[in-house]
Amino acid sequence: MNKTQFDPTVQPVPSSVVEQVDAADTTLSNPKRAVLSLGSNLGNRLETLQGAIDALEDTPGVRVKAVSPVYETEPWGVDPDSQPSYFNAVVVLKTTLPPSSLLERAHAVEEAFHRVRDERWGPRTIDVDIVAYADVVSDDPVLTLPHPRAHERAFVLAPWHDVEPEAQLPGLGAVEALLTALTRDGVAPRTDLELRLPE
Repeated sequence: MNKTQFDPTVQPVPSSVVEQVDAADTTLSNPKRAVLSLGSNLGNRLETLQGAIDALEDTPGVRVKAVSPVYETEPWGVDPDSQPSYFNAVVVLKTTLPPSSLLERAHAVEEAFHRVRDERWGPRTIDVDIVAYADVVSDDPVLTLPHPRAHERAFVLAPWHDVEPEAQLPGLGAVEALLTALTRDGVAPRTDLELRLPE
């Protein structure tokens, strides 16, 4: 099955998964698929996630192809009571940007929403991580691919699996199998919330 198309007869997908199925790929020359994880735990979390998605879509050489359901999750790596909970989502892109340029754009989106990097695991208005880029496996310290902790994070794998049930994390295997090995404690779907694809 073409990765850019969704056939509901093949895999059941939550109704809150939003996919763009059209001829939009023809606007990009030889695009690569990339998966990005978004998270926010300060301010209007849903509005910020939507703003980040819209900003990515406005990037030349980027098309947002699918947006996951929203999950609410406990903060990672800290006392859950020390910070507000996160809203998390995953977006699937088609892009002609190389990984380094996509990373620059992700950082620009974070800066646009006043992301502060005072401390590791600190609260943030928005976090934009590149989870995977095509089938690239790289240990480049500036941009390690796939994301070095993605396989440990249910708040990344659960929404990604909702969007792409057959997804593979390069070098590590099926997202479904990786997710099965993790606890989903503190990672809850927010079926009352929805992100939209940019028009």
